[in-house]
Amino acid sequence: MAVRIITGDTLCGPCPERDYLHVRTCASPDDDTVTLATIQRFTEKTDRPANAAGGWHIKTLVEAQPMSADTAMGLATRYAERKRINLVVTDGF
Repeated sequence: MAVRIITGDTLCGPCPERDYLHVRTCASPDDDTVTLATIQRFTEKTDRPANAAGGWHIKTLVEAQPMSADTAMGLATRYAERKRINLVVTDGF
């Protein structure tokens, strides 16, 4: 299975998938030489009444852990392949 990787800047409107991963990286507030990564899984809620507004369930898989952007993307891509998730969205790092 091929996992598509796109940057968040290229999305025009809402995400087209109902189940995807989002990878964010940022510099540590304590040490700007350290990169922190957060990986979250977004799944569209299906347990709502038919007339209710849409919503998302967000599960944080990795939160503010020191790792390079390449390592975070590798981890997210392997997880997506194993869980059959078609899309990984990045913050454009």
